Amino acid sequence: MTRVAVVTGAARGIGAAIARALADDGWALALGDVCTDDPALGYALGCQADLDALADRCRDLGVPVVTQVCDVRVAADLERLVSAAAALGPVEAAVANAGVLGGSGPAWTLPDQVIERDLAVNYRGVVGLARSVVPSLIEAGSRGRFVAVVSAAGTTGLPLLASYSAAKHAALGFVRSLATDLSDSGVTANCVLPGSTDTAMLAASAAVYGLASSGDFARHSRTGRLLRPEEVAAAVRWLVSTDASGVTGTSLAVDGGFTG
Repeated sequence: MTRVAVVTGAARGIGAAIARALADDGWALALGDVCTDDPALGYALGCQADLDALADRCRDLGVPVVTQVCDVRVAADLERLVSAAAALGPVEAAVANAGVLGGSGPAWTLPDQVIERDLAVNYRGVVGLARSVVPSLIEAGSRGRFVAVVSAAGTTGLPLLASYSAAKHAALGFVRSLATDLSDSGVTANCVLPGSTDTAMLAASAAVYGLASSGDFARHSRTGRLLRPEEVAAAVRWLVSTDASGVTGTSLAVDGGFTG
């Protein structure tokens, strides 16, 4: 039977690495990404060409792939993505990976639009995917998996990034409660908490702190280096596997020993 997984924020970075890892394990994929820039963010997002290239790479591994432009703030977009996934077969896994760095500044100075953008994507995007996909996961029973890629910011307060940290805390709390609500279904729900990973978003974070490059974040890791997206994807790959059937309601830190 074909196993189908949904991945949001898939066009590049951690999301693309997750898609490639799942394709390598034989998962059919429904890949979504917003595929348009938001000028207010100050950095480029994944584009349609990125998503198409990823899909081709996954198809080269022998799995069916569909793609959808998907803004996780829009319920109809998420419904379309899940429907596209269901057309491939029973949906057994969903990975809420889409995220943004909405804005920065001292916590008490952040304008409403910055707080709202972070909450809308980083928290409500997770909630929205759960609303759309959990009924399908319940049908999958003990094979059902929900994973949210959160952040080390989900368990600590980052300076100048209060709205981002708050949204990630909220996402973590939601998934923990989701796991409890799913306890009789056999479906598991977990979070992965990446640390400083070599992505475009980390480069944007470096700009917040006036760092010369994102590589400067390596000093906050016990490994003394940035993580590769593939290292985060490996954790997701395991959590959606049958080997992780006994793990739910937890958060798996893939942060290189983040020291704050």
